[in-house]
Amino acid sequence: MDKEVCKRFKNVREWISDELIEGKYKFNDFVLLNNDCNHSNFLNNSCNNNNFQNDLDRISAGCLYLLDEFIKDCGVVPSPAKYNINIVDYILIWLSYMLNLGNSDKKNIDNFYNQQINSCDQYKTQINELNDYDYNNYKKLIDTKKELLYMGSNIVSKFYEALKLLCNLYNELDDEKKKCKKYLDDNNEFFKKYEKLKNDSDVTGNELYNQLLSTLLNDYNNFKTECNVTSSPPSEETLKNHGQDLVRIFGKDVGDLVQNVDDLVQDIDDSEHTVQNLYVVSSSSSIVSKLIPVLLIFGAIPIFLGISYKVNNKELKKKIIIYMQTLKKK
Repeated sequence: MDKEVCKRFKNVREWISDELIEGKYKFNDFVLLNNDCNHSNFLNNSCNNNNFQNDLDRISAGCLYLLDEFIKDCGVVPSPAKYNINIVDYILIWLSYMLNLGNSDKKNIDNFYNQQINSCDQYKTQINELNDYDYNNYKKLIDTKKELLYMGSNIVSKFYEALKLLCNLYNELDDEKKKCKKYLDDNNEFFKKYEKLKNDSDVTGNELYNQLLSTLLNDYNNFKTECNVTSSPPSEETLKNHGQDLVRIFGKDVGDLVQNVDDLVQDIDDSEHTVQNLYVVSSSSSIVSKLIPVLLIFGAIPIFLGISYKVNNKELKKKIIIYMQTLKKK
């Protein structure tokens, strides 16, 4: 999980309120849900081109938006599902929660599954990004996690609240992560909610719920790790050492790089780097331990899991410039 993932959930909530208004679902403008995957027209997410004939059609379109954003190459970069397919668990928590709002028994979920997942072309169309798994479309993927859809309304509301609180941590941070320090001591609403769930007998006695708890805690710890690195800048010596390692990967001399940032920027513009360019060092090499802080700063931890995705040149450019300017000031 990262801030981009949480932004997508926020987009969906701004379109479909997660609270009923006078007993009915509340839908707003869906402009935020126009994306590359639906060719800038959210109506393309409607099942079998039915243009949202009922509430279930609209909820389904929100579900497809999240699936596309987290799984397809046209969505979030890098694709969260490429290094953690369990990101789909969060989508199903949201989906189950929304369906339980309308009807707390299983009827609403049964209707959704039969009318949408089991009958909609978008759920049954082959997804190339899933070819490495035992399922190659959204329906088969959801079927492997179908139990999540049928969580009791009382249970799913607890997990949904925890998910929202975790995303609030990410969404509150600006790009410089200036607010990170206040979250490092576990004195926040998410961790308090997690502690309650951890001691909830309805949760701890179920293997599936324990797995969800573990996923939430892992993403929270990742958040803290990112915050900790940002809040504790490396020393001058560490910065220079990591800068030299980074430069070796890009084939530059550190002195030339610091003095000629513009040349490096041009180099980045002239070629399209992939994570494989960075993943050239064996994991057993001593350089790995030296590179970890740099990779954390660059927000690219997934690359050490062997994930290959194209780096946004503008973003990479910006981060390298900032890094090199830091070296200059030192």
